[in-house]
Amino acid sequence: MKARSALLWAAIVLLTVLPLWFAAAPPAVPGAQAPAAFSGADSRAQQAIGIIAPNYKPWFAPLFEPPSGEIASLLFALQAAIGAGVIGFWLGMSVARERQRRCAQPAAGQDAHAD
Repeated sequence: MKARSALLWAAIVLLTVLPLWFAAAPPAVPGAQAPAAFSGADSRAQQAIGIIAPNYKPWFAPLFEPPSGEIASLLFALQAAIGAGVIGFWLGMSVARERQRRCAQPAAGQDAHAD
């Protein structure tokens, strides 16, 4: 059992360290500069488009531009929290509905055999 636990811990460490190691790799687009840490995919996409098509003009502008990066992060976190709440509510209701259905089945089966 100890060998299995050691393998499990080694897998956990590898799954934690390898993505961080690969994230520190140089940019995949030749000639692009490495973006700032935690800058997201948007800045990498803008850099790639700037290299591939320097005369590209966006089709439209955003409807709402947050005044600062902190507010943008707050809105993103709020969106994630609302989504997690909806998924958690759905999951909880599904589990409760299934439990209630299972508890109701034996009672219905006993009533049918009582005659």
